[in-house]
Amino acid sequence: MAKLLKFLKGYRRELLLGPFFKLLEAIFELIVPIVMAKIIDKGIANNDTAYVLKMSALIVVLGVCGLCFALSCQFLAAKCAYGFGTELRTALYRHINSLSYSSIDRIGTSSLVNRLTNDTNTVQNGVNMFIRLAVRAPFLVIGAAVMAVSIDVKLSAVFFVVAPLISLVIFLIMRKTIPMYKKTQQSLDRASMLTRESLEGARVIRAFSRQNEEIQEFMEAVDDISAQSIAVGKISAILNPIAFMVMNLGIVAVIWFGGKRINIGRLTQGELTAFTNYMTQILLALVVLANLIVIFTKAFASANRISEVFALLPEEDGNISDINEESSNIIEFSDVSFAYEASGDSSVKDISFTVGRGEMLGIIGGTGCGKTTLANLIPCFYRATEGTVSVFGRDVTTISHDELRRRIGIVPQKAVLFTGTVRDNMKWRKADATDEEIISALKTAQAWDFVSQSPDGLDTVISQGGKNLSGGQKQRISIARALVGKPDIVILDDSTSALDYKTDLSFRKALREALPDTTVIMVSQRTTSLKDADKIIVMDDGEAVGIGKHDELIGSCQVYSEIYRSQMSQKEGKANA
Repeated sequence: MAKLLKFLKGYRRELLLGPFFKLLEAIFELIVPIVMAKIIDKGIANNDTAYVLKMSALIVVLGVCGLCFALSCQFLAAKCAYGFGTELRTALYRHINSLSYSSIDRIGTSSLVNRLTNDTNTVQNGVNMFIRLAVRAPFLVIGAAVMAVSIDVKLSAVFFVVAPLISLVIFLIMRKTIPMYKKTQQSLDRASMLTRESLEGARVIRAFSRQNEEIQEFMEAVDDISAQSIAVGKISAILNPIAFMVMNLGIVAVIWFGGKRINIGRLTQGELTAFTNYMTQILLALVVLANLIVIFTKAFASANRISEVFALLPEEDGNISDINEESSNIIEFSDVSFAYEASGDSSVKDISFTVGRGEMLGIIGGTGCGKTTLANLIPCFYRATEGTVSVFGRDVTTISHDELRRRIGIVPQKAVLFTGTVRDNMKWRKADATDEEIISALKTAQAWDFVSQSPDGLDTVISQGGKNLSGGQKQRISIARALVGKPDIVILDDSTSALDYKTDLSFRKALREALPDTTVIMVSQRTTSLKDADKIIVMDDGEAVGIGKHDELIGSCQVYSEIYRSQMSQKEGKANA
C-alpha cells in the first residue's frame, strides 16, 4: 500500500481538510451528551422551560454544524479518492503497456484486467473510508473515554472491561477473515479468465455446442466466489450481534451501578445519561472501527496485488536510435537460445544464421517447435537467454524499441483488428500514411479487391475484432497494415494460413515486386509458400535441423522432406478427388 501513496501527492489539501472536518464533527458529537446532562440536571430538574429550549436549540445548532462538517468531509473524501483512483488506473494501465511479453505471461491477462478494474476500485474505496472514518472512529473512542472518566472514574471501569472484550472479538474475526478475502480475489481472477475466454471464443463454443459445459464451468467458478463470500460474510456477521450484546450488557451495568451512585449522591441523573451516551458512542465507534478494518483489509490485499504489477520491471529499452544502414546482414543470430520463464527446456536452442537485405527467410516445422518464438526474438519481444540477436548490425537489446519496431512490419499469428474503419486500422504502423500508400499496401496484400468493392471503400467500418470479415480478409488487412510505409523487415508469422494457394502465390509475387529491398521473415506450415525463399530454417523441438534452400533441403533434411511429401500427397489426393 505504501508504494501507492505517491498517487495521493496531488490531494494533500483534501487529505488534511477532510479528516479535520470529520474531527470537528466528532468534537460536536462529544459535546451533545454534556448539553443533554445539563438539560436534565438544570432545566428539567428546576422546571426551567426557557433553559430547556435554549439548550435544545444549542443541540440543533451542534447537529447542523456537524452535518455541514460531515458533508464537507464527504466532498473532500470523494474528490481525493476518485482522483487517486483515476491516477492509479492511468499509471497502472501505462505500466502494463510498458511490460515485456514475459511479464504479461507471468501474471496473465485476466488477472491484469481484474487488478486494473476491481482491485483499483477496492483501494479507491479504502482511501475514501480512511478520510471519512479513520480519524473519527479512534477520536470518538478516545474522546468519549476521556469524557466518561471525567464524569465518574469508578463507573468508567465498566468501559475498560467491555472495550477489551469487543476488541478481542474484532481481533479473532479479523484474523479469520483476512486470508479469506485474499482467496476471494483469486477466485475473481478465475471468473474473469473464464468470461474473457468465453466471449472471445463464442463462435468456437457454439460450433462445438459447448454452451452448457462452459456455463457449468462458469457457474462453478462463481459458486466458488459465492461460497467464499458467504463463508466470510457469516464470520463477519457475528461481529455486530456479539459487539452489540456486549455493549448492551455494558449499558445495563452502567445503569445498574450508576443508579446506586445516584442514590448515594455521587452522580446525577443527567451525568448518568451522558455517561450512557458516551458508552454507546464508544462501543458504536469500535464496531465502525471493526468494519473499517474489514474495508482496509480488502484494500491492502488489493493494493498488494496492484503493487505486484508495478514491481514487474518494464521492458528494457535500448539507448541507440541510429541504425547501421551499411550493414551487409540485416538480421544475424549468433548461437541464440531462449527459454520461457518457469519452463525447464529451451524453446530455441543454439541457432545461428544471417539474412541479407531484400532476402526472404522461411521458417518451417511442426507445431510447437519454436517457429513463432524465433520470430519474436527479432523485434525483441523476448530477449535471448543465450547468444546475440543483431538487426542492422546492432544487438537488438541496445536499439531503441521505437526505432527498431518502426522499421519492422509485424503480422502476428492471430489476425487482430480494432474497431474503426479500414483506414484507421491501416494507419497503425504509420499515422500519417496517405490513401495512396494505404491502397498500395492493400493491393500488395491482395486485399484491395474486396475493400474497393465495398460502398465505403477505406471508410468501411470494421466491427470489434473484425467479426464482420472472413478469416482470409482479416489476414490480408493485417498483412497490408504491416506493409504500409514499406518497412525494412516484414515478419509474417503464419499469416497466410487462411489464404488459398492462388492468393498466397499472388501475394508473394506482389511482395517481391512492391518491396524488393525489404527483408521478409515468413513463418509457414506450407512448403509451397517457402519454395522461393533465399533461405529456409527447418525447426524441430527448438533446434534448427536444416538450413538451406528448398531444393537442397528436400535431399538433405528428413524433417523438411517429410513435410513436403505429406503436403504434396494431400494436394494430389484433392486433385484426384
